[in-house]
Amino acid sequence: MITKLLEKSVREACIAEARAPKPGNVHPGASFDDLHFDDFVSAAEAIAPVIARSYHQSIGRTILDAAKATRELTRTNANLGIILLLAPLSKAVTSCGMNSSSLAQSLDSLTVEDARLTYQAIRLATPGGMGKESEQDVRDEPTVTLKEAMKLAAHRDSIARQYVSQMTDVVQFGPKVLSLAIDEAGCSEGEAIVWCHLHFMAKYPDSLISRKLGEEVARESQARAQTIISIVGKTTSGTIPSPCPGFLEHPMLIGFDAWLRDDGHKKNPGTSADLVAASLFVRAVEQNLPPVGKVQNQ
Repeated sequence: MITKLLEKSVREACIAEARAPKPGNVHPGASFDDLHFDDFVSAAEAIAPVIARSYHQSIGRTILDAAKATRELTRTNANLGIILLLAPLSKAVTSCGMNSSSLAQSLDSLTVEDARLTYQAIRLATPGGMGKESEQDVRDEPTVTLKEAMKLAAHRDSIARQYVSQMTDVVQFGPKVLSLAIDEAGCSEGEAIVWCHLHFMAKYPDSLISRKLGEEVARESQARAQTIISIVGKTTSGTIPSPCPGFLEHPMLIGFDAWLRDDGHKKNPGTSADLVAASLFVRAVEQNLPPVGKVQNQ
């Protein structure tokens, strides 16, 4: 039952994230020269059954197997960040949903072998903007656990940061933004996904933009996202603002999308999109739980 739940949730989350018209990203109405919406669909189909097997193998093995499966079906790195997030998340899913204690235990139990397999996956995917690091560079063989390696990178990479923060952003923050937008503000799923993407861009300078163009450009993209949220958003409950339905046509959002695309796709906020996909996965797991699991989870 868990295997089917995971496979369905991975596929739904990845395709929904890729379909939404997020500013600066690939979607059905916007492609890059070397990356198209169909690549993301193929990548989702490739990793869904692999991630579903995570229950029975190590996180590092799941990451490498998923990267290999993606490479067999796509010509470019379409989903490395998503794989790095979904591998530990999926291992923490039970018949009652996401288990925070299990997630913490899995992250704390990561080994040097997990790091070695993950480094292989990263080298296979050849992500853009990777520089040479003084400690535990991915081109070398690791001598620390995967969590320790992620801790070294956490100050500059939002995905690495999830490994040392119990994945709070994608387990709590992202799903909450999505729920508020859909359940309270009445947004469509696509609108909610774009809104969640803006929130992640506003929360952190996008790691992919930073690697490709530097911290200054990444911080400018962050400031622009913050401005859009402050103008388009409204507070419905708590402290997280939600958008008015129809905000996708707002001139500021359209202008932001154009700015992100005006230099090829160097300003592609890909890391923010990965965080959205992981948040959608957590939400999909909850929605796809069978009735018995939902009752037990209460």
